[in-house]
Amino acid sequence: MTTKPLDAAVLPQQAVPADKPAQDTRVTLRGTAKTTRRLTVPRSVRRAAGPVGLVLLWFLTSATGVLPESVLASPVDVVRQAVDLTRSGELPSAVAASGRRAGIGFLIGATVALSLALLAGLFRLGEDVIDSSMGMFRAIPWVGLIPLFIVWFGIEETPKIALVALGVTYPLYFNIYGGIRSTDAGLVEAARMMGLGRLGLIRYVILPSALPGALVGLRYALSTAWLALVFAEQINADAGLGYLMSNAQQYFRTDIIVLCLAVYALLGLACDFAVRILSRRLLTWRANFEGDA
Repeated sequence: MTTKPLDAAVLPQQAVPADKPAQDTRVTLRGTAKTTRRLTVPRSVRRAAGPVGLVLLWFLTSATGVLPESVLASPVDVVRQAVDLTRSGELPSAVAASGRRAGIGFLIGATVALSLALLAGLFRLGEDVIDSSMGMFRAIPWVGLIPLFIVWFGIEETPKIALVALGVTYPLYFNIYGGIRSTDAGLVEAARMMGLGRLGLIRYVILPSALPGALVGLRYALSTAWLALVFAEQINADAGLGYLMSNAQQYFRTDIIVLCLAVYALLGLACDFAVRILSRRLLTWRANFEGDA
């Protein structure tokens, strides 16, 4: 008599009481899982990698003669010129003059933009009168208005400040107006049901909702202010970074021209950094997506 091996499929299963849940059989293999450590580079290093790489490439091409000095001065010459102009006081006085023009123009443009955005965003009549006009004027290149500003205001400080103010107005207006109109209608209706009046609704619901857009517009406006100043200071300037650039252009001094452009860039970067810090302080109540690691 021969016995056949029992198949696992026909083996009787062990009865499990109804009040006792079935337990899963889990097998853990020890020693097989390997932990991999990823080398993380700090974000500050990653942010600085691009600019530092460009400067190194600039230095290498200048040192090897691939980039002639007549085309673009080497970074060593630019740094040397920055030290000389700082010691003589020309660079600090130029930065102060340009900063004064940018500051006054920014304050005027921000005041106009905020006033128009509030009128157009909060009232339908204001939207009908203001928004279409702003959209029409926005299509006009503000740099092309320089000859008209010279005719109106002359060649002194006024056209320079007016050009900066005009460049600041548009990005601030459209971002604040868009932030106001993007307020959740459900929040507005809930605030009204809770008894908030018009002023309370604006203060506690509409303005906080428009704040993220306003801060984005502030970043654009600050960068546009320095960009407008580059063009504005070409109008018969007797002081400022544009004045240094104009004199350097006559003598083909690319080292001074690059230095002034670098100062413009650093000033714009400092303003952008300040707005980033301000955004983190003012928007602590808002959960933001900061990107994947």
